[in-house]
Amino acid sequence: MSKCYHCGLPIPNNIDLSVTIEGKSQPMCCIGCQAVAEAIVDANLQDFYKYRTDNAPTGKALIPESLMQHTIYDNPAIQQKFVRLEGEHIKEASLILEGITCAACIWLNERHLRTLTGIIDVQINYSTHRARIRWNDSVLKLSNILQAITNIGYIAHPYDPARQQEVLERERKQQLRRIGVTGVLGMQVMMFSIALYAGDWYGMATEFKSLFHWINLILTIPIIFYCAEPFFKTAWRDIRHGQFGMDVPIALALSLAFLGSVYTTLYNNGQVYFDSISMFVFFLLTSRYFELRARQHGARVADNLIHLVPTMATRLGKDGTEELVLAADLEVEDRLLIRPGENIPADGTIVAGKSKVDESLLTGESNPITKNSGQTVIAGTINIDSPLQIQVDKIGTDTVLSHILRLLERAQTEKPTITQLADRVASWFVLGVLLLAVGVAIYWWNVDPDMWLTTTLAVLVVTCPCALSLATPTAITAATSSLTQAGLLISRGHALESLAHATHFVFDKTGTLTKGRLHLLSTHIFGNFSETKCLQYATALERHSEHPIAQAFIKSEIKPSRFAVKEVTNHSGAGMQGQINDFQYFIGTPTFIIQMTGLSMEDKLLQNLQQDGNTLVLLANMKSDMVGMKFPKLMGAFILGDEIRDGAKELIQALKNQGKSVSLLSGDHAAAVQKVATEVGIETIGSSLTPEEKLQQVKALQAQGAIVAMVGDGVNDAPVLAQAQVSIAMGNGTQIARTSADMILLTEQLPNLLTGINTAHKTLKIIRQNIIWAIGYNMLALPAAAMGLVAPWMAAIGMSLSSLLVVVNALRLTTGSKKIK
Repeated sequence: MSKCYHCGLPIPNNIDLSVTIEGKSQPMCCIGCQAVAEAIVDANLQDFYKYRTDNAPTGKALIPESLMQHTIYDNPAIQQKFVRLEGEHIKEASLILEGITCAACIWLNERHLRTLTGIIDVQINYSTHRARIRWNDSVLKLSNILQAITNIGYIAHPYDPARQQEVLERERKQQLRRIGVTGVLGMQVMMFSIALYAGDWYGMATEFKSLFHWINLILTIPIIFYCAEPFFKTAWRDIRHGQFGMDVPIALALSLAFLGSVYTTLYNNGQVYFDSISMFVFFLLTSRYFELRARQHGARVADNLIHLVPTMATRLGKDGTEELVLAADLEVEDRLLIRPGENIPADGTIVAGKSKVDESLLTGESNPITKNSGQTVIAGTINIDSPLQIQVDKIGTDTVLSHILRLLERAQTEKPTITQLADRVASWFVLGVLLLAVGVAIYWWNVDPDMWLTTTLAVLVVTCPCALSLATPTAITAATSSLTQAGLLISRGHALESLAHATHFVFDKTGTLTKGRLHLLSTHIFGNFSETKCLQYATALERHSEHPIAQAFIKSEIKPSRFAVKEVTNHSGAGMQGQINDFQYFIGTPTFIIQMTGLSMEDKLLQNLQQDGNTLVLLANMKSDMVGMKFPKLMGAFILGDEIRDGAKELIQALKNQGKSVSLLSGDHAAAVQKVATEVGIETIGSSLTPEEKLQQVKALQAQGAIVAMVGDGVNDAPVLAQAQVSIAMGNGTQIARTSADMILLTEQLPNLLTGINTAHKTLKIIRQNIIWAIGYNMLALPAAAMGLVAPWMAAIGMSLSSLLVVVNALRLTTGSKKIK
């Protein structure tokens, strides 16, 4: 067994570490020895290995304790609870970052992590302090990511609702404690300061003036070294890493004011700023406390969804015995008992019982839904009436609730172009302010030495780059949370902006403008085929599809089909084909049947059936003989009915009133499409369209300058949804995990889409207001402070209120979206 070149210990078989020393690769037994050897090489001290008389101590003891703690998260069993596997090696995890104080912290962490080899994407939400990280696990381990964050002075850990709540509560209590101390001591400082101001006006003995200065100094020391400690710690962390965060000018201003006041107290020469220090720290701590509460309020919907899943569950044994277990320990195919009033802990299928289930917090539906045996239930929903027994189908990160949370998190962490620009400006803004403060100090030192410190303090304090970086993320977080309550899930960061700018809305028919709950109205037979056989062949094929038409056949089946279908092909938006015995069977639209079989559709009965305006589905078969001759036969025609979705007509009219163009594109025949279009009030239609033809129509609209919003079923219309500038899918439990749409309407209430459009317009308006305010405030406040027109205490109030105003303005979005019932 080979030995470690550094410490001489045997190298474990599963370790492959080395360091190049004097041009030769030398083996290492652990990352501790590797780190020490690399440090020796980097310092050009390789001669150490030439002249040493014994092996060096093992480097294991030099491994940081934090790294040892982080390596536990590389365990696959532990990762199952919070890491999602996207491919063989691609993983995604949600982390919580502690120590975030401003937008510059977000920028620093994102930039630092993106320098790591193996990182695919990093998005951090300022409102929730939650990071969404995707990486290649074959190149980079999660422990390395956590350690990289620790190395720049922040703490990262896997997202856990209970732990996040604990962190937020600890942060809240610390802030309240510091605010209380600052408030009490600051009032005493102000009392003596008022006496000093009065003494300047009416006269005061020198010994009393000196005494009051010393009392204020003693009272201010706890404010500086305890209450303002977070500002100094964050500033020092930023400076060590070559960054200029928001707390750098704050710490600099406090230091200058305190040192200047100490000098005046000692030598009785100049001005004191103890009152300004106490006011600045008090207002800044207060604004950050309210900002914390506002961020929690804006992100509360995601937290509410997380807490829907219960901690415990009742598992049933094979003999019917009940066992109380942790929900996290459930496994697929476990059988659970859900009592009335209990939340369902996992996705599953009802195997016994009938009850109403409340899905309002997940889908926005206000009325409980009756669930019978054989139907699926979703984790986080509430059983209302009677006991249910369910079999677990999905757990952990695979549940519908987890997918919803992941999409919501992605929307809140992805940054639109305007946010990225604001972050770049804010990252350089602080450096510009520091340079300006130096220039102002030099100018006033030469013009009026008595004013240089007061003016410089005002310049450092009055600036507010956080307001600029907060302008967009707070608004997007508030809007997405509000719309989630209304049953409209935002899954992409650009969705709200694109929806607000949309000029043309394109709708699919089945499952979008209609309820998608088709039912078989009648069956017409051709030739010598029986109605039962036709239905059996049709159902055998449709079992391989998730389209609403397929569900209509499955529900109408009287005698179960036992036909084995081979070589099934799903022609999206057109039909299905498959082989049963020696025949090829086709089911789908008349256009599809013509294309696949060459049959003529001149039959008068077929023409009459198409005139009814219902959905027409044809079934045909075809057999080839020994010489390749084909014998297609039309077997049957099925008429399916559907209902217009509630509120569809009102939505179309509202869109028209806003000046939007509306189109209906469908693969159904012309009469069926025209019937729906007439009922909802759409004039522009396209019928008998394949997905490719729908795609071409959308591209044609875009070529004319239209900004297209496509509303479809999320699976069958995937190419068209991807082409549109913004896509809205009609979601349900089976499709949410797979849809790539920008927005998902979870509720049956189509008019809630109008709520989304109105909220999108309001969101952009608030973002513009926030940005205008942030820029306008700094453009007015900075010159005024540089000219000596703003006192330090006024600057403290202005700076604190500026960022708080942006957050409070964004919170108006949380009260503006009401779901339609």
